This record gives sequence, C-alpha cells and structure tokens, in this order.
Amino acid sequence: MRLLIGAGGLAALLCLTACGADPAPGPVEQIIVREPGAAPEATASNDRTGRETADRLVAEGKAAFAGCSGCHSLQKGAASGVGPNLFGIVGQAAGAAKDFGYSDALKRSGIIWDSAELDSFIANPAAKIPGTTMVAGAISEPEKRQAVIAYIIDISRN
Repeated sequence: MRLLIGAGGLAALLCLTACGADPAPGPVEQIIVREPGAAPEATASNDRTGRETADRLVAEGKAAFAGCSGCHSLQKGAASGVGPNLFGIVGQAAGAAKDFGYSDALKRSGIIWDSAELDSFIANPAAKIPGTTMVAGAISEPEKRQAVIAYIIDISRN
C-alpha cells in the first residue's frame, strides 16, 4: 500500500510539473544598462542605418556645396580661387593655405577648423570673424550647414 501511494504521489507530481512547463518560451526582453556617457554598442542594423544616414547627408551636402563651388574648390591639390581650396580643411588652422590671401582677421583668429567652428563660420562669417573677406555664402539653415560640413569631411577622406 505504501508503495502504491508513493508511486501515485510521484506520478501526480510529475503530471503537475509537466503541466506547468512552457515548451516554447517566447522572446526574452533584454535591458541593456550603460554607464553615463558610454557609447552604445554597435550592431549590424545600427551600422547600416548610420551609414545610410551619413550617405544621405553627404549627398545633400554635395548638392548644397554647388552654391559654394563658385568660390571654393574641394579637389585635392587644386589651386585656390576667389576663396581658398577647402580640401582637408578640417583639423587645419584658419588662414593656413599658402596660395590664398586671407584677411588679417582670419589669420589672427586662432581657429582650428572642426565641425563646430565651420558651422558657426558658415552660419555668419562676419559675426564669427569680424573683418573677414568672406562676405557671401552664409548658410542660415542648420541642416544644410551640417550637410555641407559632412560633404567637406567626406571628400577630404577620399
């Protein structure tokens, strides 16, 4: 009798355990915690989306730079024209091109061109550097300025 109760209890326990099991669990939600200021981990999807966004921005910048090309070149080794050749300008000191006659104000500015400096200069050259000789070509739209800067950086890498 004791063996019968023990076997029956074991069978009941196995049945209850089997009934509660989920044979095919669904997706598991993950929460990723980063330290403040840490960059997110790259994924193939993020890389593809980021590259597509960057490519679109560069294409928009190329189209927008057409308005600048009357004065500026972006061709490596090309001579400066009405304005200096901008190939490789990012990381360079303002007024550094040897074949262009910069204003004294620009040469004395102490600026090292980066995205932020280019953005504020392109937005309003005379306000950024009073006395500059760049009196035309300001771009008031922030998105258009960012596109032009992305294009300048991209073309200088190639």
